[in-house]
Amino acid sequence: MHQILVVEDESVIRGALRRLLERSGYTVEEAASVAEAGSYNLADFDLIISDLRLPGAPGTDLIRKGGKVPVLIMTSYASLRSAVDSMRMGAVDYIAKPFDHNDMLNAVKRIISDHPQQKEQDQPAAADEPGGTSELVGNCAAMRKLMQHIEKFAPTESTVLVLGETGTGKELVARSIHRLSPRAGKPLVSVNCAAIPETLIESELFGYEKGAFTGANTNRTGLIEAADGGTLFLDEIGELPMEAQARLLRFIQEGEIRRIGAVDSRQVNVRLICATHRDLHTLAAEGLFRQDLYYRINVLRLFLPPLRERGKDILYLAETLLERQIEKLKRKPIALSPRAIQAITTYQWPGNVRELEHALERAVILTDGDEIDNEALGIDLELVNINRIRGERFNPAAAKKRHASHNITSDPQEDLSLEDYFQRFVIEHQDSMSETELAQKLGISRKCLWERRQRFDIPRKKSASRVKKAAS
Repeated sequence: MHQILVVEDESVIRGALRRLLERSGYTVEEAASVAEAGSYNLADFDLIISDLRLPGAPGTDLIRKGGKVPVLIMTSYASLRSAVDSMRMGAVDYIAKPFDHNDMLNAVKRIISDHPQQKEQDQPAAADEPGGTSELVGNCAAMRKLMQHIEKFAPTESTVLVLGETGTGKELVARSIHRLSPRAGKPLVSVNCAAIPETLIESELFGYEKGAFTGANTNRTGLIEAADGGTLFLDEIGELPMEAQARLLRFIQEGEIRRIGAVDSRQVNVRLICATHRDLHTLAAEGLFRQDLYYRINVLRLFLPPLRERGKDILYLAETLLERQIEKLKRKPIALSPRAIQAITTYQWPGNVRELEHALERAVILTDGDEIDNEALGIDLELVNINRIRGERFNPAAAKKRHASHNITSDPQEDLSLEDYFQRFVIEHQDSMSETELAQKLGISRKCLWERRQRFDIPRKKSASRVKKAAS
């Protein structure tokens, strides 16, 4: 049973929080100050929940005193800078009082699940450690487990399947495995199966002989053969056509390939790493992916957590990526403002690390001062905060699919997120309203309306008058 220490000087709030947590199965101890909390062995707790303002020392002192134990800071002062400063000092998250019971329980559950071994861990595992995981940045339990598995899997010859959402860094994992393997001095050939046209995928992978088809004027070495002795990384293997899957299966089974138009096969010694954001097990059950191939590549499996589930890793990763962008663009040092930090740590990042990296690159280019604001990141803080309170997560792909269906209803009983409402309103009224009218109705500027159109991929439709004028 998980143990939680609640540090709060108001006895009413402290007692209510204790009852709430105990009803959910947690063991709870109380303290009214940091000094009183010192009477406990803090290392025995799985989580410390502390008010920011306490008599005597502030609640943030528990971050240092608690060592590896995660600290959730509560504040009723609506002080954004104080809450953000507490996260910079090492607090895992903050929550505003008065808090919603479900918000508190969800935060506690998430933090404890993200830090199951926190008491046994040392300093943040980042990424300047020698070896092949140097590009992977993270200290959450999922990332530590990932790095441990990479070190175990790399020396073997077994096929690895890397699973994770788009933008989580699957190619970085493949590079890490290759660099830690005995094949490190040999080539690593990366192939994005989704980026090669279906008609060319087999010739790209397996190569061809002169005269095999129209336009084959010379012999061509395929990408598999080019990786001989090294590692072949097949990204988005779920997009591979069925015919190419059959040939790939033979290569895995026999260790040989045959170029298109060739009679003889060639032996190839390649370590295979595959990656996908799709559910291959379901695709195989539905006949959309070969089951025998799935079983062949699903030997050693690694899972990359989405950025939204990595806790305070997000802020650490953002600062690391910001330093890289400043160095890359040869800019003077720029810091993240409190509002930018709040946006980074509360936004859901559907594009994961890749989206964060691009947002920071854009922000460094656009920022002229010493601090990056949330607007430079392209994050609407008001939308983010409303959805965080509601416990909602915006899914751009799902929203785009819904709008493309043209079956858009305006039932006021629907439980819509603010992003959904924005998109529906714009799509329903853009034919009858000008951009100025749309912006006024939504209570935003035209610039903000344009930015949200870009973010949600809602093209601006030409009005009838503009079309008529253009035609004349």
